[in-house]
Amino acid sequence: MSQESEPQDDGERTERARRLFSGPIAFLKSAPALQFLPDPEYPEVAFAGRSNVGKSSLLNALTNRKSLARTSVTPGRTQELNFFDVGEPVCLRLVDMPGYGFAKAPLKVVEQWKRLVRDFLRGRVSLKRALVLIDARHGVKTVDIEMMKMLDEAAVGYRLVLTKADKIKASELAAVLASTQIEARKHSAAFPDVLVTSSEKGLGIAELRAAVLADAEG
Repeated sequence: MSQESEPQDDGERTERARRLFSGPIAFLKSAPALQFLPDPEYPEVAFAGRSNVGKSSLLNALTNRKSLARTSVTPGRTQELNFFDVGEPVCLRLVDMPGYGFAKAPLKVVEQWKRLVRDFLRGRVSLKRALVLIDARHGVKTVDIEMMKMLDEAAVGYRLVLTKADKIKASELAAVLASTQIEARKHSAAFPDVLVTSSEKGLGIAELRAAVLADAEG
């Protein structure tokens, strides 16, 4: 499923997204297996990324909360699909997916992760978009490409999001952004445009909120 560049955001959606993510947001449930998934009642946007890519921090910045998603220095802490209701009444759900690429995890844990994520991606009718987070300090790694291929095969459209953009020099960031855009264009389900963010500095958070809202409404 190839993706085309969407029209420029007109500011109105950015403001609606700001209000939405400033309003009620609540943890719904964790699903360690498919039978525990909530009913697919609302559009969902899922967040994926390598362990320690800053996924929890980005979710907290996105939702303007300090501890909506738990942050941890321990790689691979999230081993379940965590669902969050956004809005009252609910208008969309965020899905925090288990971090991938944890080198020291037992093979059984890795296989369980792959099975859960693959089955979720292929069978979730309410899943509108996935966001694949890439650490700007390291760029796209082999495990990121594996995740992207999994999304390609599942025909789930996704965006690449650079995190921790404040941790490197502007020239380095420009180079990483360019190489990430080149990689995105190699994948059938990836958007060609790459979002650049910093949870600490607030960089790109407004744009990310608008993108999530656009994906949920699309």
